[in-house]
Amino acid sequence: MADHLIRAMAAEGGIRAVGVITTRLTEEARQRHNLSYVATAALGRTMTAGLLLVSSMKRSGSRVNLRIRGDGPLGGVMVDAGLDGTVRGYVDHPEVELPPNAKGKLDVGGAIGEGFLYVVRDVGFEFPYSSTVALVSGEIGDDVAHYLVSSEQTPSALLVGVFVGAEGVTASGGILLQVLPKAARDEALVELLESRVASMAGFTPLLQAGKTLPQIFEELMGDMGLNILSETQLLRFHCGCTFDRVLGALKILGEAELQDMIIKDKGAEATCHFCNAVYQADSQQLEKLIEELRGEKAEA
Repeated sequence: MADHLIRAMAAEGGIRAVGVITTRLTEEARQRHNLSYVATAALGRTMTAGLLLVSSMKRSGSRVNLRIRGDGPLGGVMVDAGLDGTVRGYVDHPEVELPPNAKGKLDVGGAIGEGFLYVVRDVGFEFPYSSTVALVSGEIGDDVAHYLVSSEQTPSALLVGVFVGAEGVTASGGILLQVLPKAARDEALVELLESRVASMAGFTPLLQAGKTLPQIFEELMGDMGLNILSETQLLRFHCGCTFDRVLGALKILGEAELQDMIIKDKGAEATCHFCNAVYQADSQQLEKLIEELRGEKAEA
């Protein structure tokens, strides 16, 4: 099944729900970055959360950046997700592995440790909206839900999960439930929804049991006037890096540094952090950059 996103409403428009399947894109990230088990879970959960967050934005071209900076051995996690259904990301130390936690699950919280979650919402204007919150567990889902409540004042439940085994990622996805202002005053409704979410053992066990997103929504909100919207959006791992962009970045280094690369290395090699693509520029291409720099100086 292709990775996809669906939306739903319940309680006469008082509850907004979004669900995503991200199995293939998480597996692609695992292969691209040669991720350990715990690094796969951390990045997969964060990419899933990014896609869930950006789904509420309206303006075409909108993007959400999630940056997690902890004191654990994994270092940081960086994710960039777009309203167009594309996502990319990386972790600082993809080789880090830890024993399972006390519950027998991948210890993502231990790998990330204590720190902060930085969220940037970019709708294409000059000044993106940014927010910072302290991590509450390092388990990603709890931390992003905490951000929604503290920074956006929206009661939210967010479940994200990744199952990775010897054959790679076999289940990954998540759901975001938000109680909108018109329903937030109904305490009984909020408590019922919270209890049902709390009773779930996790998200990936549902996928492994063969449950679809509509079936999961039905179990959670089937008696709350559930309305599953017909549109399905496809999701994919995608990075917009190009060789021309890499050359532009090399140009910033300046003439002296480029000359040094030509003499010592006969060229330059650059790796994209987000997708791990490797780009190589030979001496002639670096000489052309130097000529362009000299021309720009002459014009100035």
